[in-house]
This record gives sequence, C-alpha cells and structure tokens, in this order.
Amino acid sequence: MAGKNTKVLVIDADKAFAKKIAEILTSKAFNTILSYSGKDGIHKASYTSPDMVILNHQLPDLESKEVLNRLKGIDRTIPIIIAMAVGGERGTVELLKEGASDFLVKPIRSRDLLEAIKRAHTKRIADLEIQSKKFLSLGKLFPFLAHEIRNPLHAIGGALTILQRKCDVENDTIAQCIEIIREEVRRLNQFIQECLDFSRPPARRRFAETDLNEIIRSSLNTMAPVIEAHPHKIEVITNLDETLPKIKANFNEIKQVCLNILKNAIEAMKKGGKLEIHTSSNQHERPRNVVIKIVDTGMGIDEKILPYLFDPFFSTKSRGTGLGLALCKKVVVENHRGQIDIESKKNIGTTVTITFPFSL
Repeated sequence: MAGKNTKVLVIDADKAFAKKIAEILTSKAFNTILSYSGKDGIHKASYTSPDMVILNHQLPDLESKEVLNRLKGIDRTIPIIIAMAVGGERGTVELLKEGASDFLVKPIRSRDLLEAIKRAHTKRIADLEIQSKKFLSLGKLFPFLAHEIRNPLHAIGGALTILQRKCDVENDTIAQCIEIIREEVRRLNQFIQECLDFSRPPARRRFAETDLNEIIRSSLNTMAPVIEAHPHKIEVITNLDETLPKIKANFNEIKQVCLNILKNAIEAMKKGGKLEIHTSSNQHERPRNVVIKIVDTGMGIDEKILPYLFDPFFSTKSRGTGLGLALCKKVVVENHRGQIDIESKKNIGTTVTITFPFSL
C-alpha cells in the first residue's frame, strides 16, 4: 500500500502549491521531495529514485514533455501525475499520450490527490512485477541460449578454417564470403557474451576501493585506436576532479560501462566533433555522490525513444544487439546502487550522467 517510505517527487515552480502538496503527503507518511524547475527535478530523480512524480504541465525552464521523457529515461515504470491549471487540457492530453499516468486540476483536493497517488502506486507495482518476471525469464533463458548457440558456432569456426586452407583465397568472391562468415561468427559470439553478462548476478566479492578517474583514463587508452582511426577528427577533452574520493566498486564492470558509452558517442559523431569526459563529487551535500559525465556533439537521439533506450534488445542501430545500454543500467543501478541518465537533442548531441553513492 502507498504510504510509508513511498517517495513522491513534486516538480512545480509554484512553491506554495508544492509545499501544500508536501504537507498533505507528509501527514499520510509519504516521503516527499520538492523541486521547483525541470532541470532540478530531473537531477533529483536521477539520484533519489522516486516511486512517482507530480509534474506541473508548465515549467519555467524546460518543456514538460521533455522533462517527462527524461524522467521515463531514468525509470520507464515511474508513474507521472500531471498537475494542471484550468484551461491546460490541450497540453495535458499531449503529456498523457507521451506516457503520463494521470492528471489533476488545480486547486487539488486532498482526497483527489490521495486517490491519484493510490492509482499510480498500483500501476507501478504491476509494471515492476512485469519487468521483474521479464528479467527473471531472460536470466534463465540466456545461459541456455549461450550453450545451444556456442557449440554450432565453434563447429562453424572450425569448418571455416578448413575451408580457408582448402579454397583458393586469391579468388575475391571466396575471400569475401569467408570474411563475411568470420565477421558474423564474431558478432554472434559477442552477442552471446553480452547475454551472459546481462544475466550474471553482481560479483560483490570483487568490489574494492576504486578510482573513477583511473577507470576513465584506462577506458580512453582502450578506445584511443578507435578514436585515432576515425575518418574525421574527434577532439577529446577531459576534466577530471583529482580530489575525487574512491568508491567501493567493481573496476572491470564500471570500465565496461564507460567503454559502451564512449563507443556509442564515437559512433554518433560520424562527422567528427567533441567528446568531453568530466568527473565530480558533492562531498558536502546529502546524499553524497560521485559523478561521471560523458558529453558528445553527435547526431543526438529522438526524445520519443529516450524512455526505451535501456530496454533489453531495443536498439537504434541496424546491427545492434540492444543489450549494451541495458547492461550499463544493470551494472550501475542494480550492481552499484547508482543512477544513469541520458539527455539528448537531435543534431546537437548527447550527455550521459552516471552517479554513484559514496558508500554501497
């Protein structure tokens, strides 16, 4: 039942209204988080993981539609209730089409608010159960698929080696066919490995004091040949906080996340551009976090698909497996209790923000 320990994020520039909502919810044992702008609301959602959001349909800094899509990008299951003024029906209908779960008309009565919260909570529980069952099924299926697919792949690889020795590799058509088979075998093996990585439980015994700056430097060294081989110039800018505190983490898992994000950024900059990597911390605030921010000036992502980016098997690439970002979210959120947020504008670029708590 909604109530104690249920976190509700209220995003509304009207401070008096937001505080009134907080008073109502606090009296019913809800944990209320207040925000007075779209950008701040997105930021707070990224590290507080609210159970639901009450969002004003008009904000001073960002379009409510963008805020909604960004919130859904952080957590696709999060219910968003639109708080609208009389006469805001048209804008609210658009937000409902974009995925908002409900709406309330100001001034909002206490009874109506609590009923909307109850509906939102019920829907969230149902969505989480569906998602949990889906991931559990995938976790059982992936090892079976890996075994069933890898054995034929080994046989194909062995047969390909024999064919290469026996055939006339000087023949361009034969050489091209052999290379195609070899590349597809490699791609399937990579897919299998991603499936296994996704289904593997967190190895917390491998957690140790970890320097995120070291992970960034190691990831950039790994990607250096790819960046240098790019047909257009990519300028890499690093702004690493050398006072960054270490955190308990799995070095290899976090590095894989960084490699995935860097690879996506490079692929998005087909005509070259800037790749910026920042690290920072808020040692004197609560909750205390360390942050990695990776910014590219690539082609950007359509805001309509932002909520689906972390879904397993969803991909915007013609040859993508759709597990790269799903694995990133699993490593950051499930394994390290952090948050990952993607902000993007078509033809402008993409910003990925990864947040980790000081202590896990």
